[in-house]
Amino acid sequence: MPFSRQYFLSVTDRAPGQQKVHSQGNPRLDAVLDFLAFSASGMPLVALLDEAPRRVANMFAAEVCSLYLVEGSEGELVMRGNVGFANAAIGDVRLRVGEGITGNAVEYMRPVSTEIADRHAAYKHFGDLGEERFPVFLAVPIRGRSGPLGALVIQRSEKSFDSADVELLSTIGGLIAAGIRNAELVDEVRGKRTRHAGGGTRKVTLTGRPAHAGLALGAVAALVRPPTHPVAAIANTQATSEVQLLNAAFEIAERSIVELKKRAENMGLAQPAEFLSTYSAILEDARLRQRVMELVSGGADVAQALSRVSRDAVRAAVSFSRDAFLQERAQDIEELCAALRMLAKADRRATLPSKAVLVGDRLTVFDLLVSARSQPVAVALTERASSPRTRVLIELLGIPAVVEVEGLFGWASDGDVALVDGAHGLLVINPSKSEIAIVREQEKEGSSSQDGDPKV
Repeated sequence: MPFSRQYFLSVTDRAPGQQKVHSQGNPRLDAVLDFLAFSASGMPLVALLDEAPRRVANMFAAEVCSLYLVEGSEGELVMRGNVGFANAAIGDVRLRVGEGITGNAVEYMRPVSTEIADRHAAYKHFGDLGEERFPVFLAVPIRGRSGPLGALVIQRSEKSFDSADVELLSTIGGLIAAGIRNAELVDEVRGKRTRHAGGGTRKVTLTGRPAHAGLALGAVAALVRPPTHPVAAIANTQATSEVQLLNAAFEIAERSIVELKKRAENMGLAQPAEFLSTYSAILEDARLRQRVMELVSGGADVAQALSRVSRDAVRAAVSFSRDAFLQERAQDIEELCAALRMLAKADRRATLPSKAVLVGDRLTVFDLLVSARSQPVAVALTERASSPRTRVLIELLGIPAVVEVEGLFGWASDGDVALVDGAHGLLVINPSKSEIAIVREQEKEGSSSQDGDPKV
């Protein structure tokens, strides 16, 4: 017959010198036992990055807890989990091994602590963090089989960490290491990629920079552009219908740009989104529309006419190669004409599946006018996505996004299932069932919340 809690307590009362049951009420012990149960559950990385720092901070009564992962060929330390700092720090705070107190801990593979962090010889200041509020600092390395996997850092405003804290945090780091290894970060499986029939890779986690928070799951689809040379048209005997298609495309584009500008203003992005006014000006340019109409009236279909206009704009810009304004305007005209072509006559060679995770080198206004019509669930962009417009367009699109994903096209293929974690900057190709369950649960909670909202 199993012993009951009451039995143990009664034995403790009768024979305190022989045994003692440590029941609930000791905050530190309760937090440790809670973390042991948590770590034994095989938590996916997307959950570990949030839950582990929160639980560790609670365990040590620390205002800040940060979880760093070693990433890239040069072993950069990237903050992927945190409580205590602004969310913008995640994925953005980066250190070289040996840089800063945290980098020292990883370089020496030994814990490093200090009571006043900014007086430490290795201190690295990040102006946007405001970490000077939490000078009591302890960093421990997270050990892997053949080297460091990352670092675990806790910070407090007062009360130095003692030797018991150092020992316990080091042990906690070992438990976190198992969760990190299970994530199969790309550096750990580099050179071991295996493809199966139908495309795709084994489960692997790619890292980048967070661009828009949120979790989303969908099939990978590469962002595409309309062909440079549209399909040759059959002799046009319905110029009137082509003109109607063209007018409808212009109206849709004009309305969409106006809506995007309003959205940018409401989000406080009016100034960085000022480039949208350029597209409004192009759409309102009577000469451009008149030239397209002339070509359509002369027998060209909409796609051919718009392609001709965009080529003429590029050719004119090239002839004035030193005029940066003309070159940029020509690119905008080319992009807008491509969107108008798709809005007027969808080309199957440039369409996208619905509810997909879009991957590509860049995000453009074309994508907000055309690609967004497929209702993508997330976006992942390569390290080439360096345009100053990219961040603004991602914010306007308003779906989970990760940028600067190294090796994106080397691992992701059309049709692969992908999980985008826009909060931590992760792209999980072929995620596990438990990771998929996290997204599904979040979607269910979101749906329930919407169902409960009063209808207007």
